[in-house]
Amino acid sequence: MAGSKMFGRVREALFPSRKAPVQTVTQAGHVRERKFAGSTKAMAAAYGVSPRTVLRWIDGTRHPAPTHLDKLRLDAVEVQTTERGRERKAKQLAKLGAHSGVSARVGRTRSFDIRGSDAVRARDVHLGLTGDQAAALARAQDESEMREIIGEALADYFNGGGGYAGFTADDFDYDVDDLDLN
Repeated sequence: MAGSKMFGRVREALFPSRKAPVQTVTQAGHVRERKFAGSTKAMAAAYGVSPRTVLRWIDGTRHPAPTHLDKLRLDAVEVQTTERGRERKAKQLAKLGAHSGVSARVGRTRSFDIRGSDAVRARDVHLGLTGDQAAALARAQDESEMREIIGEALADYFNGGGGYAGFTADDFDYDVDDLDLN
């Protein structure tokens, strides 16, 4: 599940007051109540464990195995924001226009590749996201949507803004664990 951490990091950067709880007990309780409408059975099925195991996570007598920790954290981040809250934030960001104040750093030190080119310069790329790009990140439902949005921002950056053509979002591959949003 590499890269799922990107979803959580981006959500937490855009919604700083909505960070996931630190304790797995609280995370498990929030996820069961908010994502699975209080159904222990549904949560257990989604995680591939027994309902009793989920109840133990919630009451604190057991902690999730390392294989479940990333999924639980991602789900906990996801349930911290409502669809209405994400839409409200997206509308605020979209109004900011070309300079949203949201920026991303994409690391190029190891894995940054541009399709069709073997030239790699070891440096980070700092992107100033437009209001529309930041709004799209706020509305994104999963990591693949976020990857597409950051890919479009990279294409804009390397195309010299919207006036030039050539690169598309699909031309860029980068390590999602080497991406920061601020």
